[in-house]
Amino acid sequence: MSGAAQASAAQASAARHADPGRIPVLDIGPLLANAPGACAMLAREVARTSADTGFLVVANHGIAPDLVGHAFAQAARFFALDAERKLALKIGQYNIGYLPFGGQTVRHSPVNRNTRPNFSESFYITRDRAPDHPDIVNQKPLIALNRWPADMPEFRAAMVAYYGAMEAMTQRLVPAFAAALDLPQDYFAPAFAEPHCTLRLIHYPPQPDPGDNEFGFAPHTDNNFITFLAQSVLPGLEVRTPEGEWIRPPSVPGTFVVNTGAMLGRYSNDRFKPTPHRVINRNDASRYAIPFFLGPNHDSEIACVPTCVSPDNPPRYEPTTYGAFASRLLALNFAHRQAGGEYA
Repeated sequence: MSGAAQASAAQASAARHADPGRIPVLDIGPLLANAPGACAMLAREVARTSADTGFLVVANHGIAPDLVGHAFAQAARFFALDAERKLALKIGQYNIGYLPFGGQTVRHSPVNRNTRPNFSESFYITRDRAPDHPDIVNQKPLIALNRWPADMPEFRAAMVAYYGAMEAMTQRLVPAFAAALDLPQDYFAPAFAEPHCTLRLIHYPPQPDPGDNEFGFAPHTDNNFITFLAQSVLPGLEVRTPEGEWIRPPSVPGTFVVNTGAMLGRYSNDRFKPTPHRVINRNDASRYAIPFFLGPNHDSEIACVPTCVSPDNPPRYEPTTYGAFASRLLALNFAHRQAGGEYA
């Protein structure tokens, strides 16, 4: 049996033994419509799955299908550019712009010793600020201007529109995660008054027969609060259950896969741990992803919340800020952030 056949057999075995209810599909339409009791009902489901796989799927989210489709199409168009044009927008110290193949080796995985770079390329986008914005003028850490291709105005327009819609929608779910931790729904409101969000476009070329420890995106956990991933046309994302099996989220067109990140893990004192996940593109065509990462403001203190600590369960983490935490992991995982890095 070939390596590809073995991998496919192992994947099929994992799928057969996985409980299809482990990653639920949740209707968030009532929450977005401010229906009475909707937040409490959603919070119960969020609490259950966040304490298990840390993944869920949301439907009726209000993001227009055309907006999502246009973002995917423009991402594919960008990655089809020649290497010289993409490298003209190469990533810098603030992790904004184009990250070429070989630019990221995930070194903070809790489940795998990743030794090879991800077999993928990316493009990072943050909030689109004007050159005279105070955060730009004052050179606030981790904040800089986006790097747009000058001759692709429709690319910029599509991404700014998608970013804005996602930022608005994702913030609406934060109260449900607060309620899931038995906190007032507005507990996180100050930290998310001006959230730090990143849109990452990713291109995964076909990888039908990956070698040992080779992944499109190696096993990892996310650094932010919660991540929203529009469903890709092709499969590839795999989630590690607490029992160690790798399963796939339900593939429901028009929905978003949502997962918890390290910031929620720290707030919750590991009640809601971030879940390892990976990507392998075993399809015979390129796969594209457009994850949107929602995090608190850089300067917000991240400390264990009162409902998740007790004399028998003391805080596992010292307070920090999202900016300090993110900066440390960027230096750990990205070649351009390290001494002598090509894109420093």
